[in-house]
Amino acid sequence: MSSHHDAPQSGIARFIDNFEETLIAVLLGLMTVITFVNVVLRYLFNSQLIWGLEVVLILFAWLVLLGISYGFKKTSHLGVDAVTNLLPDRPRRIVALLSAFACFAYAFLLMKGAYDYWAPFAALQPTEGRWFPLGFTEGVRDRAFYVTDQVPMLGIFRWLEDAINYGEAYDKLPRVIPYAMIPFAAALILLRVVQATIRIIRGTQDSLIVSHEAEEEVERVAHGEYEE
Repeated sequence: MSSHHDAPQSGIARFIDNFEETLIAVLLGLMTVITFVNVVLRYLFNSQLIWGLEVVLILFAWLVLLGISYGFKKTSHLGVDAVTNLLPDRPRRIVALLSAFACFAYAFLLMKGAYDYWAPFAALQPTEGRWFPLGFTEGVRDRAFYVTDQVPMLGIFRWLEDAINYGEAYDKLPRVIPYAMIPFAAALILLRVVQATIRIIRGTQDSLIVSHEAEEEVERVAHGEYEE
C-alpha cells in the first residue's frame, strides 16, 4: 500500500506543512541561539541572560508537544508491528483501526486534562467530571496571577492584566502564555489522530506507526529479488 505522503497535496496542505516545519525549526533555532549566547556571556563576560534557561525549557516543551502531533501527521512514531505484520490484510487493518480508536480515546482525555490544567491560569473554570466533560464546576482557585520565574513581561500581552488579572500589572510573563501550548498541542494531537484514522478507513495508510517499506526493500535486495 502506498503511503499517504505520496499523494499530491493541495496548496493549503503544503502551506500548513511548511508552517509547521518552519515553526519547529524556529523553536529549535531559538533554543540553540539562547543557549549559545548564555555560554558566551558566562565564560567571556561573567554574565548571563537570567531568563535564558527558563525560556529554553519552555521552548523545549513546546517543541516536544508540537513534535508529537507532527509525528502522527507524518506517520513517524515508532511502534512494534512484529505481530501485526503476520496478519492478512483485512485483520491487520482491523487491528490498525482498533489502535487508532484507542489513540483517539487517549487523545480526547489528554485534551480534556490539558484544558483543565490550563484553565485556572486563564481565569477560566475547568470542565467537571473525572473522565468526561459534564459541564463546568465552581470553586477552582484562580491562578491568573501566577507568573514565570524569570521571563520578563512583554508589552504585547499587557492586555491580559485587565482581561484576567483584575487590572493588576504583571512584573513577569504570566504562566497562562507558555501553558497555552498544552491544550493547543493536545487538540492538535487529537486532530492528527482523527485524520490518521480516516486515512486508515479509506485505505491510504496502514497504521499509526512509521512505515517499514525501506527495511522491506533492503531485505528484498539482500535476498537477491532484484536483478540488474
